[in-house]
Amino acid sequence: MSSANQHSLPTLYVVATPIGNLQDISLRALEVLKTVDAIAAEDTRHTSHLLSHFAIQKKLIAVHEHNEQQSAQILLGRLQAGESIALVTDAGTPGISDPGAIVVDVLREAGVNVVPVPGASAVIAALSASGITANGFLFYGFLPASGSQRRKALENLKAYHSTLVFYEAPHRIIECVEDLSKVLGGYRRITIARELTKTFETFHRCNLADAQSWLEADANQQRGEFVLLVEAAPPVEEAAVNEEAERILRLLLEDLPLKQAVKLAAEITAVKKNMLYEFALKIKE
Repeated sequence: MSSANQHSLPTLYVVATPIGNLQDISLRALEVLKTVDAIAAEDTRHTSHLLSHFAIQKKLIAVHEHNEQQSAQILLGRLQAGESIALVTDAGTPGISDPGAIVVDVLREAGVNVVPVPGASAVIAALSASGITANGFLFYGFLPASGSQRRKALENLKAYHSTLVFYEAPHRIIECVEDLSKVLGGYRRITIARELTKTFETFHRCNLADAQSWLEADANQQRGEFVLLVEAAPPVEEAAVNEEAERILRLLLEDLPLKQAVKLAAEITAVKKNMLYEFALKIKE
C-alpha cells in the first residue's frame, strides 16, 4: 500500500525536502509527492524545479509566510473534500524556521489527519557533523534582524547550559557573530556551518572572539545560509575568576600576547581557560 493511501482519512503530509543536495530526498518523500492530489509549496517555482528533477507532475498551491492563514483554509476545504496534500518548503522541514506550523495547527484543530515525512534538516545536519559532545541543544532559529532586539534575545539565552543553535542569513552574519561575542562571551566556542550539503559546504570552529575576523578574511565565507552552534554557558561554579587568578593574569598580560597569557595563567591557577579568556578580553577593553 502506498504511503499516500495508507490512511482511511484524507491526510496532510508534512514532507521534508533536500537542503541542497537533491539526492538527500527520501524514497518515502518521493512516493508521497507522486501519489498525493496536490502539493502546497512555499515557492511554487522552486518546488517545480525539484519535481521536474524527479519527473513528478502535480498541482501546486502557494503557501508562504504572507498567506499561510488564508491558505490553511483553502487546504482545509480540499482535505475535507477528500483530497490528500503534501506540504513542502523550499528546503528542509516545514515549520522549522519555515512556513508550515500555522497550516498544521489549523488543520489539526479541524481534526485533519497530519503525518510527518521526515528528512533533511539543517540544524540536525550541522549538529551531527560539529563534533559537539555536550548533551542537549536549544534551537532558536533566526535571531531578530534589529541589533538591539538581537542583543536582548541573546541576553535571555546567555545562561542556558545547552548548545545554542541559530540560523543566519549572509547579509547579517558579521553583525550577528559580533553580537554573539559581545553578549555571550568571546571565550565561548562557535561552530560555523555554511552551505550544508552544497558544493561549498564549510565547517569552522573557533572562539566567538575570533569568528568575525575569520569571516572578514574571506568574503566567500560570508555567502550562503548559515547554522551557528555556540557552546553552552559554563556551570555557575566555574564562572568566577578569583583575585589571585586575576592578579596573575594581569601580570602575564603585561608581557605576553593574550592567548599565551591565558594559557599560562590557566596552568598556574587551575582556573578554566575559557573563563580567563573572557576576563582577559575585558581587561584589554
